[in-house]
Parts: sequence; structure tokens; C-alpha cells
Amino acid sequence: MSRENENDRRRLNLVFAAFCLVAAVLALLPEDPARPAVQMAAGYGYPIAAVLVAAAALRRARRTLIVSHLLLVPVQFVFSFGGGFAPLGGMIFSVVAAVLMRPRFPQLRRRARRVWLTLHVGVSVGWLGLSLAMTTLAVAGATAGGHAVRHGAYELMHVFDLAIVIPSVVMAIATGLVVSLGTPWGVLKHWWVLLKLVIALVIPVIATVQSTWIEELRARTADPAGEPGGLGLTLVICMACYALLLWTAVALSVFKPGGKTRWGRAASRPAPRRRTTAAPVETRI
Repeated sequence: MSRENENDRRRLNLVFAAFCLVAAVLALLPEDPARPAVQMAAGYGYPIAAVLVAAAALRRARRTLIVSHLLLVPVQFVFSFGGGFAPLGGMIFSVVAAVLMRPRFPQLRRRARRVWLTLHVGVSVGWLGLSLAMTTLAVAGATAGGHAVRHGAYELMHVFDLAIVIPSVVMAIATGLVVSLGTPWGVLKHWWVLLKLVIALVIPVIATVQSTWIEELRARTADPAGEPGGLGLTLVICMACYALLLWTAVALSVFKPGGKTRWGRAASRPAPRRRTTAAPVETRI
């Protein structure tokens, strides 16, 4: 790693530390947040992250920075449920920063790889089933004629959202990163893995928006005369897109299309051999 690239990465991490301080202020600004516990976690968690990242950047602790950014991806997703889009931008920031530092992780042993893969597949399958269930509930809430079914559908969606969706997203992203980095597949070497990473970053944006809509519909239909209106149909479309993205991730895992990216081709290219000039052989006549 050249000195210039190392300095660029250090500056990038210092900028991220400054971003964390701004995100902490933005997290604490709302006076009546929907989730006070998440707001407080973001308000105190971001300054801690800023200090740790800044200290590691100044000490040029590359491994510490890589691990910190990878851990901050699911943590910031949880912060996003406190309101605002700063945590979602921070997730992308952390992914870019980690990738630019070119992480190299030891390969998982066979048994450990199977354990992590089992966890990842199990959590992902459960997440897919949950998305289909929530799509069904969204349709029921938008089309039900009775108040009990209409309001009950959004109440169940709210419970699923808090109790299952957030842990599932965090576990799926965390186990996916471990499996990718701990096996020869990598994160950026193959197109299908890279596309799954993009989907993993898009879904939290959808999850944050749909969570807000679910809470609004839950409050709106608490009144027996309340109707979901156009927002109910919008939620149905949102949940259908959510499920479609997860099905796309499943198809990518099975078919593995696209081959290697340019980073993967560069990593598999054999190192050039050094040319040696043979000494001239003296011959006697």
C-alpha cells in the first residue's frame, strides 16, 4: 500500500468520524421521537464510533478500521429506525470505506464455514418468508371491509417489523459478510455477490420507509371509520418490491450469474515473473 493511498484512506476515515458527530446531533434533534430508545442509542453510539474511528485512523490501525466499519453497517441500520436518513448514508459510507481498505480475512475452516453458511441460509429463508407474510398482511389491510381485520393486519405488521424484521436484517447482513469474506468468493470478486451486497444496502432503505408507513396506517385505522386510502396500496407495492428483491437474492445465490468482476480477475491474475539475465557463457575454441 503506497503512502499516498494510506493518507487518502486516513482522511476518509476522519471525514467519517466527523460525519458520526453530525449524525449524532441530527439523531437527538427530534423532541418527540417514535422510538426514544433507538434515538438515544444513536445519539450516544455515534460519538463513540467517531472517537474509535478517529483514533484508529490516526494510529493507522487498518484492521481495526475494517472491523469497525463492518460492525457499523448493521448497527447503523438499527439506528435508522430512530428517524432520519443519516444512518442509511452512514451504512453506505462504512461499506465504501471498508472496501477501499481492501480487507483480507483468514479463510474459514470447513466446519466453521458450514456453521456460518447454515446460519446465513436459515436467517435469509426466514426473512423471505416474513416478507411474503407481511405482503399478505398489507393486502389484507388495504382490502379488508371490517375494522378488526383492517386494523389487526397493521398491528401484526408492526409487531413483525420490530420483533423479527430488524433482527433478521442485521443477522442476514452480518452472516453474509462473514461467509463472503471468509471464503474464496469474497465481496467484490464475483458479480452475483456484489449484486447481493447492493440489494442488502437497498433493502434497509425500503425497510425504514415501510416501517414509517406501517405506523401511520396503524394509527389511522385505530378509528373504526379510518381507511387506509392510497397509503395502504402504496404499502402493498412497497412490500411486493421488498419480497421481489429477496427472491432476486435467492436466484443470484443459486445461478451465480455474471462471472468475475474486474477486481476478481485482477486478484486471480498470476503475478508477473521477474526476468533474470543469464550471464554469458564463455566458450573456448
